[in-house]
Amino acid sequence: MMEYRGYIGKVEFDDEANIFHGEIINLRDVVTFQGETVKQLRKAFQDSLDDYLEFCEERNESPEKPYSGKFMVRVEPELHKAVAMHAKMEHKSLNAWVHDALELAAN
Repeated sequence: MMEYRGYIGKVEFDDEANIFHGEIINLRDVVTFQGETVKQLRKAFQDSLDDYLEFCEERNESPEKPYSGKFMVRVEPELHKAVAMHAKMEHKSLNAWVHDALELAAN
């Protein structure tokens, strides 16, 4: 993984072509890059992202932000009820309880 300006690039190596290639994974738009060395790959990643941001600016569009801090999760009603009860028993809002559970799972 590579990071630049808050965007994440996932990198793979193609053994047959003897080249690194990657894609920015926290965008819905497809932005790719490649290089034969780590130095070339890093520069291509940064250049591709800069090109994407410049393209958005030229079109008067806001570029996608890597993460807003908000996301929706759909669960079955029984799970929703169980999680809400756990949150209430811990004197937390549902949002705070889910935040803590996700933080624990991610670490």
